[in-house]
Amino acid sequence: MNPLNWSQAIVQCQQAGRGYVIATLINTQGSTPRDGGCKMVIDGEHSYDTLGGGQLEFIVIQQARELLASNRNCQLVKPIPLAAEAAQCCGGNVVVMLESFAAVDWQINLFGAGHVCQALTKILAELPCQVRVFDNRAEFDHGCYPANCRFEHCSDPVSMVAELAPSSWNIIFTHDHQLDYQLCCQLLQHQHWSFIGLIGSATKAQRFRQRLQADGFDHQQLTCPVGLPQVRGKQPMEVAVSITAQLQSLYYQGKPRHQRNGTSWRQLRQLIQQPQVETER
Repeated sequence: MNPLNWSQAIVQCQQAGRGYVIATLINTQGSTPRDGGCKMVIDGEHSYDTLGGGQLEFIVIQQARELLASNRNCQLVKPIPLAAEAAQCCGGNVVVMLESFAAVDWQINLFGAGHVCQALTKILAELPCQVRVFDNRAEFDHGCYPANCRFEHCSDPVSMVAELAPSSWNIIFTHDHQLDYQLCCQLLQHQHWSFIGLIGSATKAQRFRQRLQADGFDHQQLTCPVGLPQVRGKQPMEVAVSITAQLQSLYYQGKPRHQRNGTSWRQLRQLIQQPQVETER
């Protein structure tokens, strides 16, 4: 068991983008290792806190890992008679609620840590994504980025493209138009990105497309100006809202809609209210 408690573990998993399951004893009857309301957290490798140990905890962890393997948000309520199913001599009954939270697969890379980036990271902090910010100006490493956002100071942001995860989303808004162009060229050498966006006016977009075409790049992969045109405004937060709206609309278009399943409210009420007969020891 990891020394972190369950609440600390949730924060750690969320910051790292790992999938995790919260297991809660929502009902106990008879003799049980712990009382109702206690929690533990399980991720792909570790468990945090305890429901009382023993075979009960083994069953819960095993069930949690099965939920994590599906990598989707879901809930499950599982009744466990301790003597019959967990072979524990205390002989009581528990009802465990398992809440599974999928791992984050939405990686967004921001090149340039200026005003729009600062506004954008505030919004992305509330979304299921992991964010990396690249900039060659050390003064932007101020340590005030959200938990799901990591600043990386690099003298040559273009060189960082080789380290990016395939299928990641990339947005360019540096302080230098030549650096913007170099980043566009480097990104357009690969076909495995989910998105490449460049901030700029219609004039900048036209000039960049002409240069990219002359240099042999397929500028059709580049979205410039980035952001939804219906969302107007030039303030950094207005631009950030426009960009976020575009990213979300494209991201959720490509995500399959999972059928909701798990334990219904009627089943949950029955599980909690039904009398449980304590198994003989």
